[in-house]
Amino acid sequence: MEYFSRHHAATTEKSPEEMIYISQKNIGISLRSTPATYLGAADEIRKIFAARCGAKASLFSFNGKGKCPVCGGKGVIVSDMAFMDAIETTCEACSGLRYSEEVLDYQVDGMNIAQVMDMTVEAAVEWFAGTDVTELLFPLKRVGLSYLHLNQALSTLSGGELQRLKLASYLNCNGKIFILDEPTDGLHMDDIHNMIRLFEEMVDAGNSVFLVEHNLDVLGAADYVIELGPGGGDEGGQLLFTGTPEEMCSCPQSITAPYLITESTKS
Repeated sequence: MEYFSRHHAATTEKSPEEMIYISQKNIGISLRSTPATYLGAADEIRKIFAARCGAKASLFSFNGKGKCPVCGGKGVIVSDMAFMDAIETTCEACSGLRYSEEVLDYQVDGMNIAQVMDMTVEAAVEWFAGTDVTELLFPLKRVGLSYLHLNQALSTLSGGELQRLKLASYLNCNGKIFILDEPTDGLHMDDIHNMIRLFEEMVDAGNSVFLVEHNLDVLGAADYVIELGPGGGDEGGQLLFTGTPEEMCSCPQSITAPYLITESTKS
């Protein structure tokens, strides 16, 4: 296993509160958690609807007064099956839209709140251009999650998507230490290159980024590499190499070096 890090040159000893660990585990999600609620964009969208429609902001929340009275704003009916997994069915009253009929009568520029919340991040950034909503959602574009819908339940996201969602919420930080576990797992090559650029921007902003990673493109872009091996589990745990990717390529003890050399010749 390779453990590699990108360091900011001015990094000094950090206190625990400045260290941010981002894994692929869940983030306390529920059926009511969505990308828009997680990043605070939903609050701003409700304010816009309230101002334009002359109603209270709470009316445009599926967690508040505007929720469907049948499913309680979940969009689904959850049936407890005792000793079996619960069964979820789309709420027939709101057709999965989460909102009451009263709320859906209000529109802003020809769209009701349910239609707006069903937008992708990409579409919403354009639709809300010039507002705080765009500023709050733009980090999702930076981490490659512009295809998510604003109202998409976080329970439907993969571990890698949840990790990038968490990362998006920290992108405006500086002077922090980030530790990420396999951040490129399952990503397309284009997305991996986008993540590498993002990590470099985070370092340029004064952060230090430590990654537990196996992708050769990411390893090649690192400032410093720590390689553990030679195998996994009981066959690993030995320190095989420390240094730059260039130094790794000339290290006979490194298990990764031949693959890194081959990958570098391709590019």
